[in-house]
Amino acid sequence: MRKRLIQVFGFLISTLGWLFVLCTMAMDYWRITQIGGQGGSFIIKVAWYWSNLWKDCFTDSTAVTNCRDYPVLWSVTAYVQGVRGLLMCGLTLGFFAAVLCFIGMECTYIGGTDKTKDKVLLAGAVFHFVGGVSDIAAYCLYINRIARTTFAASLQPGALWYDIGTPIFLGLVGSFFILLGAVLYAVTVYKVIFPESIVIYTYGGRTYMVPRSGGRTQYTGYYRPSRQYGSYMVPRSGGRTQYTGYYRPSRQYGSYKGSGRSSSSKISKLSQTTPEKMSQRDAFV
Repeated sequence: MRKRLIQVFGFLISTLGWLFVLCTMAMDYWRITQIGGQGGSFIIKVAWYWSNLWKDCFTDSTAVTNCRDYPVLWSVTAYVQGVRGLLMCGLTLGFFAAVLCFIGMECTYIGGTDKTKDKVLLAGAVFHFVGGVSDIAAYCLYINRIARTTFAASLQPGALWYDIGTPIFLGLVGSFFILLGAVLYAVTVYKVIFPESIVIYTYGGRTYMVPRSGGRTQYTGYYRPSRQYGSYMVPRSGGRTQYTGYYRPSRQYGSYKGSGRSSSSKISKLSQTTPEKMSQRDAFV
């Protein structure tokens, strides 16, 4: 139930952000400035200059607006063309992401098995994330252009000081909504698609299940073997252990923990039992 609620909330947030970005493409007043507005006359005369992605306009105090549309595609200012391209790229990716996320959500009954739906939802989350980054880059490019003009040490004659308009703020909020929706999608399906791997060790009838993280085993301790197995510890030579396993000792000798003299000790024990076996054979004969 929690997974469905998170996915529905992510879908609403990301779709709302995509609509915000789409609306800013057609809005006016991306940048605005005014001239006049000071006293000296009974009629206060003010003139507003403003622009968007498609035209430059002038509005006087009588609410009469005159606009000049930007010329054809290849003669538009470079930064305006870049902002257009980034926004269109982000909107296209967002459209396909919304379709993929709708198919991959758990509350919809299309898209195949649960694992397939999770993969589709993760793909839609990636599309949303890339589209949101593209939208943010477009708005930052436009803001940078305005800031360079505003905070320049010296302006050219006739240059105007512009302020940031409402559509840029709305677009930035929409971009962050898209990124938030992508994160919510990814959180619900990441553990399902990429489960934590488990390594199983078996020693003496006992089973150890050790989770792995980043390709390394988290458990680095020692395992206490079963009582029916004797432990055999070999000294190190040259910084490396010669033998790291366990052996099952014979019932006749029991368990042995020693140094490198283990083989000689075994031989001595074998030599002690040999005379007894020889004496029994001689007695039989």
